[in-house]
Amino acid sequence: MVTFGEKLQEARKKAGYTQEQLAEKLCVSRSAVAKWESGNGMPDIENLKGISQLLDVSIDYLLDEEGRLDFSVTKEPIDLNAFEKTKNCRSQYDAVVTAKFPKAESIVPLIREKVLSKTERILEWTIMPVFGLFTAADQIDKGGADYLVEQDGKQYLVSVTKEFMTTAQLVKPVTEKKFVIGENRYKRFTYDLKK
Repeated sequence: MVTFGEKLQEARKKAGYTQEQLAEKLCVSRSAVAKWESGNGMPDIENLKGISQLLDVSIDYLLDEEGRLDFSVTKEPIDLNAFEKTKNCRSQYDAVVTAKFPKAESIVPLIREKVLSKTERILEWTIMPVFGLFTAADQIDKGGADYLVEQDGKQYLVSVTKEFMTTAQLVKPVTEKKFVIGENRYKRFTYDLKK
């Protein structure tokens, strides 16, 4: 199992940063980066977002210690308005993913929700038991749609927002109806865009 620290170190080196340079960009100490890489600590959510952007890797990839996501995560800009709903596409997001994977055997939309920490769960039920404070904030922050794509014997986790499409190849196939990758829990919809 590859740990968060090992993934962080690998991504940092691939991006060409020293620990000192990464620390400077994140406005933290070099010892903080060293601590994260050695597994003796974890960055807060703001630093995770910064790491994700600077090193061009997804937060899901960094936090997925079960090893479901491959390192080859791609993020490409899109113009959502350039895509129109068609016969099987219920939204422009569906149109983006079907255009990107025209030869896919299966494209299943997913419901995504953030996996909450114990503290977040307690706050969720005491402050906003009906609406889900953290879940709602996460949906507003990320927006878009998520898909499980099967093509040429491989599976991909695809996330489409108004500006970007992020694609991550899965190392281990997902067969369950519900599954967790990184900080997100996913549930398959009952329909397939390719059927």
